[in-house]
Amino acid sequence: MIKSNQQDALGIIFANSYDKEVSSLVNERLMASIPFASRYRLIDFNLSSMVNSNIHNITVIVRKNYRSLLRHIGAGRPWDLSRKQGGLNVVPPYAEKNVKVYYGRVEALASILLFLKQQREEYVFITDSNIAFNFDYRAMLAFHKANNADVTIAYRNEAIPYGFMNLQTTATSDLYYTLSMNDGRVTSIHTNPKDYGPQNLSMNIYLIRRELLIQQIEQSYADGKTFFERDILSPKLDQLRVYGYEFKGYAARITDMVSYYNENMKLLDPENLHALFSPSKVYTTVRDDNPTRYIGSPKVHSSMVADGCIIEGTVENCVLFRGVKIGKGTVIRNSVIMQDTVIAGNCTLDYLIADKNVEISSGTELKGSPSFPLFIPGFKQI
Repeated sequence: MIKSNQQDALGIIFANSYDKEVSSLVNERLMASIPFASRYRLIDFNLSSMVNSNIHNITVIVRKNYRSLLRHIGAGRPWDLSRKQGGLNVVPPYAEKNVKVYYGRVEALASILLFLKQQREEYVFITDSNIAFNFDYRAMLAFHKANNADVTIAYRNEAIPYGFMNLQTTATSDLYYTLSMNDGRVTSIHTNPKDYGPQNLSMNIYLIRRELLIQQIEQSYADGKTFFERDILSPKLDQLRVYGYEFKGYAARITDMVSYYNENMKLLDPENLHALFSPSKVYTTVRDDNPTRYIGSPKVHSSMVADGCIIEGTVENCVLFRGVKIGKGTVIRNSVIMQDTVIAGNCTLDYLIADKNVEISSGTELKGSPSFPLFIPGFKQI
């Protein structure tokens, strides 16, 4: 049961973060609604972490391809966000005359300034949607208050992902950041560095007082600024008390197709699975499928299988989403198969990512590799 005590903070989630890096997966959806971990969407982890931290006023800012996200989250009932006050607020482009298609956070936040001015919470959490985690926002808020910080940035000490190292920077591209710190205080923010080895890599989770955010956005938007981190925080590190908050828990960061595949496959390790889904519960939309059926003499080994599946063949080291059907005589290994995909009999599949509603005919043989898993787009018959 989700706790009802209100936290003195509201949440803002950017749903299209890093879409360009997984372009094959976002033709009909956005980053926030990409299926992950057998029965969830990426946004489930952020929404669940917020409500488990007693944050019940959450705004999701979307840019494009948001129909699947709206179908998934609805009014927010699975997260106890269907409320008269606060609750879930989705802001698509052109929802109001001042809400347009944005390029950076400054423009996006400027479009909801009136909304921010009408809220009562003292603090604002700003996050992206490309990381699955079990995050305690209360601990970050306590850290922020203890240090009398103006802004707190969550980070993990890790190597820069391969997908980030190969980002092609343009005026409208997504950026990533690393932090240099002295006694916890951020002394410099590095934009798209190419350094190897462990770095203080930002998780793009920011905590700031609501009034200060409004002030900074109004000024920066008038000056034509684009990026919150590069154009607001970085130049003002000597004026603002900006601190880094290290997150030491499990995090699955999606930066490209290979990382999407790898992060799903990592969850076949029970230790990683437990780390992601604890200490707090992760909520998602209920589909009310039947339990998975195993027909004949199937073999299933080291796999994550959601409800509603029908398995007659061999499944090894795979992540199967809801409603997947595996035919008799089929052998599928090292693959991620999204919901309602049908694989007929006598197929041989290895290192595959199949989007939802794919139909693979009898006798098909497909093989990718660990560094280049083969991707089949949704609603395709082969």
